[in-house]
Amino acid sequence: MIQPMPRLSVPAALALGSAALGAAFATGLFLGRRCSSWRLRREKRLLPPEDSPLWQYLRSRSLREHPALRSLRLLTLEQPRGEAMMTCEQAQLLANLARLIRAEKALDLGTFTGYSALALALALPPGGRVVTCEVDPGPPELGRPLWRKAEEEHKMDLRLKPALETLDELLAAGEAGTFDIAVVDADKENCALYYERCLQLLRPGGVLAVLRVLWRGEVLQPQPPDLETRCVQNLNERILRDARVHISLLPLGDGLTLAFKI
Repeated sequence: MIQPMPRLSVPAALALGSAALGAAFATGLFLGRRCSSWRLRREKRLLPPEDSPLWQYLRSRSLREHPALRSLRLLTLEQPRGEAMMTCEQAQLLANLARLIRAEKALDLGTFTGYSALALALALPPGGRVVTCEVDPGPPELGRPLWRKAEEEHKMDLRLKPALETLDELLAAGEAGTFDIAVVDADKENCALYYERCLQLLRPGGVLAVLRVLWRGEVLQPQPPDLETRCVQNLNERILRDARVHISLLPLGDGLTLAFKI
C-alpha cells in the first residue's frame, strides 16, 4: 500500500520553494559565468536584411498572401513613396491578430492604395467594416479595382479628409469603445493625437498598431533637428509609460509597436 506523502505547512512549503528557486538561480549564475560564450550566443539577436537568403526563407515559409493583396503590394511598390508602405509581414501579423480577437470593426489611418485596409478587410467577417482615412484621393482609386477583385470593397469605408476629423466624428457619433483594431501609419506630427483618439475608440482587449516607430534609425539621435523624429521619439516614450496598455515593439519593417488596451 502506498503511503500518502506528508503535507507541508505553508511556511515549510514556502521555504522549500524558495530553496529550490535559489538553487536554480545559483546554477544559472554559475553556468553563465563559466560559459560566457554560451551566454553570448543565447543573447544574440539575428536580424537579417530583407534581401538576404535567410529573410527570403522566412517569407517563403510563413507568408500566405491573397492574390489580390499581392497584386496590390506590387502595384504600390511601383508608385512614388511606395517603399513606405506596410510590409507584407506586418500586414499578415495584423490580419492574424484581427482574426485572433474576432475583430469586426477596424480603423486604418493612412490608406494610400489600401494595402493595409485590404489586409484587415480580408480578416474580418462578411459584415465587417474598415474605416480607412486618406487625404489624397488618387492612391485609393488606384487600389480600388483590387479591393473589388478581392470582393472586399463593401467593407471599406474610405474617408477622404484629415484623419483627426474622422476620429473626432466617430467619437461624436458615440463609437468610442467599439473598434477592435486600429492601425496608425499617417503623418508623424499628429501621431500622439492619433494614438489618444484611437485608444478611446478601441474596446478593452483591442489592438492598436503604430508603424514606422524606428523612423529609419533616426530615433537614436539624442537631439534630432527635425520635428518628425522628435514626435516619434515622444510617442515611443509615451506608449512605454502608458499604464492603459500592454505593449511590444517589434523589429518588423521600420518598427511596429503593438499596444493592447487593458
